[in-house]
Amino acid sequence: MEYRQIGNTNLHVSVVGLGGNTFGPPRIDQEQTTKNINRALELGINFFDTAIIYTGGKSEWFVGNALKGKRDRAVIATKFAFSTRNEKTSVYDHIMACCDESLTKLQTDYIDLYQVHIPDPNVTEEEVMEPLARLVEQGKVRYLGSCNYSGWRHAQSNAVAKENGWPGMACAQSHYNVLRRHVEMELLPYCDRFNIGFLPYFPIAGGFLSGKYRPGEPAPTGSRGAVGSGIIAQNRNARNEEILLKLEAFAKERGHSVLDLAFAWLASNKVVSSIIAGTSSEAQVELNVAAVDWKLTEDEVNEINQLAAWDGTGVLVDGHTEGTGARAAVSPK
Repeated sequence: MEYRQIGNTNLHVSVVGLGGNTFGPPRIDQEQTTKNINRALELGINFFDTAIIYTGGKSEWFVGNALKGKRDRAVIATKFAFSTRNEKTSVYDHIMACCDESLTKLQTDYIDLYQVHIPDPNVTEEEVMEPLARLVEQGKVRYLGSCNYSGWRHAQSNAVAKENGWPGMACAQSHYNVLRRHVEMELLPYCDRFNIGFLPYFPIAGGFLSGKYRPGEPAPTGSRGAVGSGIIAQNRNARNEEILLKLEAFAKERGHSVLDLAFAWLASNKVVSSIIAGTSSEAQVELNVAAVDWKLTEDEVNEINQLAAWDGTGVLVDGHTEGTGARAAVSPK
């Protein structure tokens, strides 16, 4: 397993991480969660990302139970959400209470990486960064990060932190895969320029890039698509299904699956610290870990970029995102 540093922190995490959005009902129970996490540890995965709102608040409990007695082997990341704040509760008190709740559920004295899940446009950067700074001072949190932030918002948050002598956000987490490339417009170049670790989620588009979904055919029984998953519905369109066939052919020519390609393509970008992937079985954990054994060449990355080129705004022209310089952050270094 390859390990990478998250930004300017001293956190060294496995290039394949384990996401907690499947841990808990209606997805998988505690027994299966524990099996997934144990298998991940056996294969060298040390990065576990969850959130206070995942699976109705159950995910953190399940992760905490599974990692009991193994805390020293894990880098734990979680997130708080403004969506759960009562309007009568201050932002400061809400963040402090969320952290305490997460610590209790995770059964730990500290959180390695504490992230804002989704920004609230009605909450200022000062309101967010001050309580987060206090949590770091208290030793409850080691490092801070953002999730679903744009580059400008992350930069503004860090500027406010610097002005006040508070710790800044060391990493940015966002939706990113070979089919969804919007972060190349400004977030990835920002992370590259300022040494911000990048954590992509939905690396296989919720399973669309696993190879199980066939163009023109119903979603397989028991799959997320069969039960109406939004992420699958978003990806099952004519453009993506055409690209999927091209990517499958490219991977097959080289003795790999399209799932291998999805992980290898992300891992080829050195701005990526860890690829966050949810799993529902030990077999899926094993497939994800094996996928990054494929080390893409720069020529292969460029060819994949052409096969999955954007249409409309942000179209890739000659291997570059027009007008952004984003390819500097996407090509291997």
